[in-house]
Amino acid sequence: MAIEGLTAGAVARRLGVAVTTLRTWHQRYGLGPSSHVPGHHRRYTEQDLDRLRVMQQLTAQGVAPAEAAAWAVSAASAPPAPSHRDGGGQAIPLGAASPAARGLARAAMRLDAPAMRDILEVAIAQDGVVEAWNHVAMPVLIGIGERYEATRRFVEVEHLISRTVTEVLGAVPRPPAADQPPRILLAAADEEQHTLPLEALAAALAEVGVPSRLLGPRVPMDALADAIARTGPTVVVLWSQTPSTGDPDQLLRVLHSAHPPLLTVAAGPGWPHELPAGVAQLTDLTSAVETLTAAANA
Repeated sequence: MAIEGLTAGAVARRLGVAVTTLRTWHQRYGLGPSSHVPGHHRRYTEQDLDRLRVMQQLTAQGVAPAEAAAWAVSAASAPPAPSHRDGGGQAIPLGAASPAARGLARAAMRLDAPAMRDILEVAIAQDGVVEAWNHVAMPVLIGIGERYEATRRFVEVEHLISRTVTEVLGAVPRPPAADQPPRILLAAADEEQHTLPLEALAAALAEVGVPSRLLGPRVPMDALADAIARTGPTVVVLWSQTPSTGDPDQLLRVLHSAHPPLLTVAAGPGWPHELPAGVAQLTDLTSAVETLTAAANA
């Protein structure tokens, strides 16, 4: 049966992309709905959907968006060849991911920062930071990392999506400074460069009204000790992504500081299983927000 009068939401569900991706394709490449009834929003026809499927398939293979769009609206006999094809192609492995995550992955492979930003902002607005991180951003970031390990390519994709995630998380409104001073200090371990999970934690805490201080990547122990002495935090969270940065001596320095926090937390997969006595370990964003919120309000 012919598909007639589909809304943008219905098309997005059929294709497994975000509505914002459809809007981008419409505005930039003219792949919008063609059916129009006076007094109503335009709707997608069966032909429109076929064109969008072509656009989706070609961009996932690495064809430039403008070229893919030109092919999608043309009557050419053969699609353009992807600009690069080697072991495993260019799709990001996601498994059973959400439509928003798949839309984010496709936008990432197109290096389409505005589309990525739209998808992430909508996910946060609809479901909150924790859900957006767990089910949209993180699966794509992990998938890109796996694709890099398999091909030694797509560094540019990883950098752009990381930057976009940082911008979107940083835009989550923070609690007014006058309400209460931050009692939670977040820092990456010495020589640890990965901070996106900490940025997600800071944004998720802000969303529930809990302020925090985020020092960023590669915080030397002396600098962390100075920050603890100057701000007197109730909670210190130290993030380690890889075993090379997860030295437990850093946690001991926090525990033995002149004014130690009430709660010292080792976060991330880089820490060893056995940690100094008195150190709590958190491995996921959901439990981290619950634990730190309770500690900050104690």
